Amino acid sequence: VQLQASGGGLVQAGDSLRLSCAASGFTFSDYGMGWFRQATGKEREFVAAVTWSGGSPYSSYSVKGRFTISRDNARNTVYLQMNSLKSEHTAAYYCAAQKGLATPSWLAYASWGQGTLVTVSS
Repeated sequence: VQLQASGGGLVQAGDSLRLSCAASGFTFSDYGMGWFRQATGKEREFVAAVTWSGGSPYSSYSVKGRFTISRDNARNTVYLQMNSLKSEHTAAYYCAAQKGLATPSWLAYASWGQGTLVTVSS
């Protein structure tokens, strides 16, 4: 299982970014996918998740209305569209795969990407 996250960078407050996570080495459409983030000195935090079919995507309350998760099973890729970014969104963002489900608990995800850093300057 390989997950390769990309799309992070340095942006200004109010900007948008789209993160991508390319998956390989497993049957992507059998897995729920999640995005998590970890800021310096803080615990890993759930951001958003989507089921294997792309239906029922959901996000944490803190990013609801700003961040949207989606997936393209034909491309084996999951995305995180982030709009109206704030400085508090600065973190390393990780994608993760979970067989069958798409829960908000990072403990349930067995496979992780390497993370992509998002820095939002105010």
